[in-house]
Amino acid sequence: MIYVYLIILGLYLVLFLLSAREQIPQYSMQKKRYPGEKIFLKAASYCSKARKKDEIYGKQLGKNLKLLHPSLPEKQQVDDFYLCRYSQVLAIFFLGNLLCLCVACSTKANGIVQEGAYIDRNAYGQGEKQVMLKAQIEGEEAKQEIAYTVEERRYTTKEINYLYEKAREQLKQVILGENASLEKVTENLVLPEEVEGYPFEIFWESSSYSLLQTDGTVMNAELTEPEIVTLTAHFQYEEMEWEEVFPVQVYPAVYTEEEKWIQRIEESLEHENQKSRTNQVMLLPQQIGTREIVWEEVMEDSSGYFFLLLCIAAVAVFYLKGREVEQNLEKRRRNLILDYSEVVNKLILYLGAGMTIRNAFRKMGEDYKKQKISNQKRYAYEEILLLCYELQSGISEVEAYEHLGKRCQVQSYMKLSALLSQNLRKGSNDLLILLRQEAVNAFAERKNAARKLGEEAGTKLLVPMMMMLCIVMVIIMVPAYFSFMM
Repeated sequence: MIYVYLIILGLYLVLFLLSAREQIPQYSMQKKRYPGEKIFLKAASYCSKARKKDEIYGKQLGKNLKLLHPSLPEKQQVDDFYLCRYSQVLAIFFLGNLLCLCVACSTKANGIVQEGAYIDRNAYGQGEKQVMLKAQIEGEEAKQEIAYTVEERRYTTKEINYLYEKAREQLKQVILGENASLEKVTENLVLPEEVEGYPFEIFWESSSYSLLQTDGTVMNAELTEPEIVTLTAHFQYEEMEWEEVFPVQVYPAVYTEEEKWIQRIEESLEHENQKSRTNQVMLLPQQIGTREIVWEEVMEDSSGYFFLLLCIAAVAVFYLKGREVEQNLEKRRRNLILDYSEVVNKLILYLGAGMTIRNAFRKMGEDYKKQKISNQKRYAYEEILLLCYELQSGISEVEAYEHLGKRCQVQSYMKLSALLSQNLRKGSNDLLILLRQEAVNAFAERKNAARKLGEEAGTKLLVPMMMMLCIVMVIIMVPAYFSFMM
């Protein structure tokens, strides 16, 4: 997998070189970006050239983005959307690939086989080493995988004899248990299978199992007079024993050609293991007969799972970025509905004070610009600002009001634009009356929208509420259950 990650990294470097001279639109550079995003923006700009400019989705996307940001050109917003989308996917894939490469290199660096020739043994007490090896015989194409256990370092004969003498002296005190001495045993003995701190396995043998068993149990309930029982401990360390030895004769099994090679490799490994058991390292056999062996460790590289998660994350970001536009459109529609009542009431107030419709909208736009909070957009007043800009550019009021209703794409604003346009075309003294009636309807619509939002919020809280209920039930039921069991 390391080579795959390096190839991907190389492709990224080529992409960065090819896109070095790409020009990023000024609008994209004005946004807040994460460090180093400029490199990915250039790469995304280079990649986005392959996108079809006249695709149907792009046209619909441009219309949706125009609704969210009516003051910006449609083409500019579409290009910036794709630029951000591709740059985020490229950045996630690049960083994830680096993470996978680090995990793979770390796995490689922590290998057990050193320089392809030896394995460090564990010191006494640290246990065996489990290692997966891959052996390739000279002249053979297939590599043989072998699971092998490298034993911990053994003691020399002199060392083990010294430890045996100490363990034997300590065992005399351990086996007494609650008895004062072995000359008068009335309680059960303690017959351990090993002495702590010593590398011996101990097997026990009793001359009279009816009186003293090998687990230390003393059967003296029916005993009428003292009897002597011989208790024998057999110390064993590897192939060395200080008592009786039980030989076992094993016949070789019938193996396939591949299994024969594996057996010969294992025998070679065992031979080298026994040969170097007092050394710090175990040398791996370099040949079997006249055929050389190439050793390679079989390591579990978990970076592949990270790479799979990386691909899933990149695809998820790509599609979630597309859904982000739909979510923003829904947010815009709700904000327009919630602000409609306020817009109509302000319009009634200004018209009642003697202002014209044009001046009333201009006044609302100016107030919005003065009170506007950074990063908090109110789409109704953004549309009013755009309406004022159209009026200042020379567009007739009738067309400007019709454009307002079309841009908002909300039924209530379409109705309001129709009322204003009809009033300018035909002239009417009933405009304030109609607007007051519209204000009543708008307030009712706002209440319905607020009620709907509250119901949605309550629905979202059901899951955490159910989790809290389960936790409370566990807190109540568990103590009650244990108290009942006791």
